[in-house]
Amino acid sequence: MTSANQTAFMKRIHLPKYRRRTAINRLGLMFTSVAMVFGLFWLAWILITLVGHGMDGLLTMPVFTTDTPPPMTEGGLRNAIVGSILLSFLGLFVGTPIGILTGVYLAEFDKTSWLARTTRFMNDVLLSAPSIVIGLFIFAIMVHGRGFSGWAGVVALAVIVIPVVIRTTESMLLLVPNNLREAGYALGAPKYKLVSMVTLKSAKAGVITGVLLAFARIAGETAPLLFTALNNQYFSTDMSQAMANLPNTIYQFAMSPYDNWHALAWAAALLITFAVLLLNIIARIISHSQHKR
Repeated sequence: MTSANQTAFMKRIHLPKYRRRTAINRLGLMFTSVAMVFGLFWLAWILITLVGHGMDGLLTMPVFTTDTPPPMTEGGLRNAIVGSILLSFLGLFVGTPIGILTGVYLAEFDKTSWLARTTRFMNDVLLSAPSIVIGLFIFAIMVHGRGFSGWAGVVALAVIVIPVVIRTTESMLLLVPNNLREAGYALGAPKYKLVSMVTLKSAKAGVITGVLLAFARIAGETAPLLFTALNNQYFSTDMSQAMANLPNTIYQFAMSPYDNWHALAWAAALLITFAVLLLNIIARIISHSQHKR
């Protein structure tokens, strides 16, 4: 059999398999495209509805200069905005150092011991735990018998931040090439300097991205604050008392029968959406710049 005949024979044998694989590939692409369009359709619908209703409240009401009003009176969201900023930033401030230090320990100092395995298991549990369970836990240890407070809300948000930062920090540090560690050891650098000046510095963009994503997650959390910080109709920065916040204000105002409260709820939802969107864009930019480098 000549070479040309052999080529033709092989084509006749493999042609049915090739056509079947091509058909399966096209079918898979069709299903993924339909799923993408389906998800984007609902996302666009939600965003258009949110902007349409929320922008009216932002443009027509004194959202940033007055506090949440009684029913059927003029008012804004100043106390809720300030309360959300305090709770979110303090929760991030408490949770981020714990998460980064734990991630460094798991990636650089102890990878296989029983303590490391237990820590990873508990971290996975916290990552998948509903936020309302965390809120109930903090309620039981900090609120029950003592009263609602901003500090309880901060601790609840910090507990949500910690597992996200741990997972991100550990994953980013494990991506650092071992050649960098070996070079540091060859130069006589102690372990703490190697971690702080080589591996953490190399994974800085990824760690910052994880922190921003954790902040984006807690920015709109309602259930933990419902059991801890609750809400406050008046402006207050006293963290030992119940504190106003945007998520619970949205929940309270959206469930009410008053039109002005509904408008404020839409405006508050739009503010949170813009904040989360901005944080995600910043995280993407940082991650993209690190990938290019």
